[in-house]
Amino acid sequence: MKFSSSILSAALLVSASCSSAAAFSTHQRTVSSSSIMRTSSSSTTFLASTTEKSAECSSTTATITPEFAGARDQAITTLNAQLPPEALSTLEQPLTHFISEYFQSLSDSAAAGTKNPDGSDVTPQQAVKNMLTTLSYGLKYGLGKDKFIFENVRHMALRGADFNDTSVIDSRYEEDSLKEKLGPDVTTDFYAAGCEFFRPSMDLEHSVVLGQDNLKQAREQIDAGENVIFLANHQSEADPQVVSCLFETVGKEMGDLAAHVTYVAGHKVTTDALAVPFSMGRNLLCIHSKKHIDADPETKPAKSRQNMTAMNSMLKGLKEGGMAIWVAPSGGRDRRNVESGKIPIAPFDQKTVDMFRLMGNKSKVPTHFYPMAMVSYDLCPPPDFVEAGVGEQRNVRFTPIGIAICDEVPNVGGAEKRHLFTEKAEEECIAGYTDLLKGLKMDEYIPEEYSL
Repeated sequence: MKFSSSILSAALLVSASCSSAAAFSTHQRTVSSSSIMRTSSSSTTFLASTTEKSAECSSTTATITPEFAGARDQAITTLNAQLPPEALSTLEQPLTHFISEYFQSLSDSAAAGTKNPDGSDVTPQQAVKNMLTTLSYGLKYGLGKDKFIFENVRHMALRGADFNDTSVIDSRYEEDSLKEKLGPDVTTDFYAAGCEFFRPSMDLEHSVVLGQDNLKQAREQIDAGENVIFLANHQSEADPQVVSCLFETVGKEMGDLAAHVTYVAGHKVTTDALAVPFSMGRNLLCIHSKKHIDADPETKPAKSRQNMTAMNSMLKGLKEGGMAIWVAPSGGRDRRNVESGKIPIAPFDQKTVDMFRLMGNKSKVPTHFYPMAMVSYDLCPPPDFVEAGVGEQRNVRFTPIGIAICDEVPNVGGAEKRHLFTEKAEEECIAGYTDLLKGLKMDEYIPEEYSL
């Protein structure tokens, strides 16, 4: 597989033809002309699987401004020009859909008067650079000879060789292997890049963060060298960015905490080409959920061994103390009820919760458990039905979002009462979720049973 000319080089021409200039991001570095990889016929798995039934796309009936529509069309033309003819049949539709969704969301964001962190407007140029940079990373690190391999079950975020944090010394950037793997992207802060991509689609002005006293308490416990585990519901692929951007609205200390969190993730985030660059910027523990382990009997032993390795790695981190973990005990995202339109929280799996409690106890370091309710479904609506494969169709909306940090659930009680802990954590999450939906004026999503 050989390199093509840079998508971003063409993006500069697209940006020049759009009205009103805007900087892309103070955090994200420019991708060089050699960093974009041309896909081949063997790489057509990238975003190719659209067999899952997707959430209904409301953006198809929305009005996009002429400036954003023009930038969108040129971005699509730019992308398609980089793809070989044999790949167009599988890549053109899903990528065009994703680009259209993103440009619509940023058009809506701009129309609402959303500002970037530096006070600048959301612009078509920003949409072009955000999208084409993200796709360039997906093509480079998700496919082909430069595909990024998550070699360890515990992945530490790649913040860039120039990342200035005296409390974090990342020796990986001194290794020739990483320098060679990243090439000109060695200074890229993939954490910041992911946040900059999704932030304009978040209506932060009308978003909600509940339980800030609990969040402050959790931060103090982490600073004291104790561990905190957030037991969360999971609604969109952008949930890590949702946590980061909402924590940042509370204050810089909370924004720093968000960057410190380790996310328990399944295999898709390290194998789906579009997800890979976002995952490169996150602290991850790669664990296969039970339903995905059982989906393929032939790979079950290997996946089980990987999970055991991940557990040992997590225990090591918990023993060191000061660890913050985000985990969705349901093992997947919440799915809407296609008949009622309601969006219930997927039930917490007791065995998953038990395992994290056990790891906390075995660490001999005080470990605290906080249910975390999340409302982010409309930001990136997932398919209505679950399939084990990668490459689902991506949807993006401009919408308010919300997080509620619920009261700490004491880690007490023996094995005979372990179900009470899980039930309490799920009840707290449901209560916080219901409060969020009411606060966001999304009452139509509240399941009837939550109102009883």
